[in-house]
Amino acid sequence: MGSEQAPIHFGTDGWRAVIGDDFTSEALARLSQATAEVFAAENPGATLLVGYDARFRADAFARLAAEVIAAHGMKAILSDRILPTPTLCWTASQRDEVAGAVMLTASHNDSSYLGYKVRLADGGAALPEFTSRIEAALPDQADPARAAITVEDMLSPYLASLRGLLDTQAICAWPLDVVVDPLYGAGQGYLAELLCEAGVTVHEIHRERNPGFGGLHPEPIEPWVAAAREAVLATGSVAALVTDGDADRIGALDETGLWISPPKLMALLATYLKVDKGRDGAIIKTRAGSVLVDRIARELGCDCIETPIGFKWVYEQMITRPVLIGGEESGGIGVPWHLRERDGLLMAILLVNMMAARRKPLAALMEELYARVGDMKYRRIDVRIAHEQMEAFLARISTLRPTRVAGLELQDANDIDGLKLYFDDDQWLLLRPSGTEPLVRIYAEASTQETTDRLLNAGYWLVTTGVERPEAADIPGTGRIL
Repeated sequence: MGSEQAPIHFGTDGWRAVIGDDFTSEALARLSQATAEVFAAENPGATLLVGYDARFRADAFARLAAEVIAAHGMKAILSDRILPTPTLCWTASQRDEVAGAVMLTASHNDSSYLGYKVRLADGGAALPEFTSRIEAALPDQADPARAAITVEDMLSPYLASLRGLLDTQAICAWPLDVVVDPLYGAGQGYLAELLCEAGVTVHEIHRERNPGFGGLHPEPIEPWVAAAREAVLATGSVAALVTDGDADRIGALDETGLWISPPKLMALLATYLKVDKGRDGAIIKTRAGSVLVDRIARELGCDCIETPIGFKWVYEQMITRPVLIGGEESGGIGVPWHLRERDGLLMAILLVNMMAARRKPLAALMEELYARVGDMKYRRIDVRIAHEQMEAFLARISTLRPTRVAGLELQDANDIDGLKLYFDDDQWLLLRPSGTEPLVRIYAEASTQETTDRLLNAGYWLVTTGVERPEAADIPGTGRIL
């Protein structure tokens, strides 16, 4: 729908739309005006930071957003270059005059999308109560007023903060090679340069500017990590570190090319922070996270708290209790002593620190983790369905309670933020409509890969028809196995 009255609604993390369709200059101006007015109601004359990622025209859209914000009760500072979302968030948290920030990014979505994230003074994601106020303040038409802005380097201080967190002594004592893949996103160059300075041998791919992302989705999961796998095998590196479109998510592959799911990475990092660094606090996971996170929390003596999907709910926990680490299943992981937000670059640095300190590649560290808490096979598929199918699925979520799924007897179920079905031995299946895209995400975790795949298959049919079809061996259509 390309119109001046494009519908604007904040999803799991911000508003996203197709560039030139619903994401237009008019829609952005309306949204920026509403954002400024809501912030100005509580902090008149304070500053909002504005940043942008590597997408097509993101810099021009960001300048427009900043000029509109500056014309409606706030000062605006625009980044002087492409930068990761965590850079913008960290900068906001360090400056007393800053009331919040706006990031022009569509994160992991494909290159046709652009988006708009709102962050608060501490860098954390705006909660639904706040974004609902922005939606309510949206004008029917944008005010044409624009005002002068300031352009600044926000990147250098942030990189200096990360530089101070690198364990250069351990790295120099156990030199290592890693592959870095920013997937053409906002992290390009930055992580690689930090690691090189510390003595790591880095093989960076997908560094050049490419607003089309070379046809990839800038998401650090299968199948988009294929080039990173080839690079890690070709170079003999101990791991590949992959960040998403705005570098707030982390993905990794071990030296054999095996992709490690983000929840497993979070369990590994929790162990490092607790055992090696002596930090403490609760571990926060979303309801699509791995049960290995629960198990490692028990092993470490930490509380494990489950939230709805979306890092804003992890952030809510970070402002109410001491937190060791928190993260979501998609690779957004954060530590509040650095920032109450996700930071893919910092998580990559912590993984390098852990490998160097323990003098072990990523595969060996994962084997140590499995020896402590066992292993589970975790996978996800994304299923795009027609509007009518989505409406039918949403209507039956509250009553869809099959007694057996994929041969497993149902033990429990709830329909908070999607439908989650629980089975024996920590096995589960989650069917959840996306908050930002027209699709249903299906997650499963089981003790064997065969059982996990059978659960995913059953989930596909439950979403699309409401009835499991065990005779169907494969998932047809556009669902892609991740």
